[in-house]
Order: sequence, then C-alpha cells, then structure tokens
Amino acid sequence: MTDHVQEQEMEIEALEAILMDEFKEIHSGESGLSTSNRCFQITLSPQDDDADQSTTRPVQLALIFSHTEKYPDEPPLLNVKSIRGIHTSDLKVLKEKLEQEASENLGMAMIYTLVTTAKEWLSERYGQDADADNAEEEESTKDEVIVPHGEPVTVDTFLAWRERFEAELALERAKLMPESALTAPKEKKLTGRQWFESGRATVKGGAPVTEGSDEEDEEDIDFDDDDFEDDEEDMLEHYLAEKSDSSSHSSKRTA
Repeated sequence: MTDHVQEQEMEIEALEAILMDEFKEIHSGESGLSTSNRCFQITLSPQDDDADQSTTRPVQLALIFSHTEKYPDEPPLLNVKSIRGIHTSDLKVLKEKLEQEASENLGMAMIYTLVTTAKEWLSERYGQDADADNAEEEESTKDEVIVPHGEPVTVDTFLAWRERFEAELALERAKLMPESALTAPKEKKLTGRQWFESGRATVKGGAPVTEGSDEEDEEDIDFDDDDFEDDEEDMLEHYLAEKSDSSSHSSKRTA
C-alpha cells in the first residue's frame, strides 16, 4: 500500500530545495482552489534560471497546486494566475495544458514536470514577444546613430588616391634632378658601377680622380644611403651619364 502522505511530503521538500524563493506555501483562501488542504505557489517567468534577478521581468506567472488525498495516483488540484502581463485567455490555455500533462504522469511525483512545462510555454508564448521588443529597441537605437559625412573609403577610391600620391611624389623627386638628366638618351646612360669604374666619381672628403682636362669640369658627388634606393637609381644614372657625355665633348674640343 502506497504511503501518499509521505510521498507528498518528500516532494514538497524537494521543491523547496530546488525552487527556493520561487516556492512558498499560501493560505487556501488565496489559492482559488476548492480545498482546505495545504496550498503552494510557484512563481515562474520565461527567463532562464540564471537570469539577473534584479531585472524587471515582462511577464510572471503563479502556478498554484494542492495535493489530493491519493496524489500522485490522482492529479493534483491546479490553478494559474497572472502576476504580471499574462492574458486571461492564455491562462485558460495553459491550465488545460497542465491538466493534460498531469493525467499523463499519474503514479509519480509530477509537480516539477508541470513547472518545466509551464516555463517552456511561457518562453514560447512571451519570450518571442520580448525578443521582438528588444529588436525594435535596437533598431531604433541604430536609427539614432549619427552617420559621419564624407566620401566612404573603398578599394577603388584608395587605389586612385595612391596613384595620385605616387605621381606627385615622383614629380617632386624629378624637380630635384637637372633637366638634362631626365632627357638623356638611354644608350648614353652608365650604371652606377660603370661610373665608379670610369674613375669619374669622387669620394666625399677625398681627392677627385680625373682624366686629362676633365679635372676642372668634374663636380664632387656625395652619395648618401638614400641615393641607392630603387626608385631613385635611374635618375642618378641619367645624371651621371649626362655628365660623362659633357666631359667627352669638352676633351675633344681641347684636343
């Protein structure tokens, strides 16, 4: 023979340990149930159990129950009340759902199962509405963001800017070279190595190496580290080739 009273007491102790502040005993006159037995209320909401308790919850539900004499071999007495934001029509739907669930779980403690079912229903019914409200709030916040004025930077606009910048940089560098160095024929150009091997170059601070009457025509040329960068070497070779060509003509006139 089943000891229904002991089984009911064990279930109440388990619910108190699991639900803690959400579980409390209430007077039978507050329950809305037709009984003088002990009545209990469980407060439920669609939020997860680890949600911030200080946050104001949009909807809350009170699940009220009382054990009957032969529970769990017969269903408990059930009632649902809105604490905040739940429509009366939804309460009726939920109560029918819980009564159906109870009839399917006869013979075993079922209150926590009913609590889980009620929470899932709240999340499906009201959790989506809360998400929609949050989405609308986020959308309105986006609309209030001030969009900065000006042309947006894209790959195309960046490449166009870089071409203009490199052209302007090349023009500035060209202004630093003699005009003759930029117009010298390619066949007259000497490489840097050829220029040094020809004996026309001078070392900064040293005596110039000259050929014949070229001594007075030659100029000291200082070489810094930057002179050997790839993008300036062509200009230097143009300049040196022009100087070499000018010196050759001068030697022929002297002869």
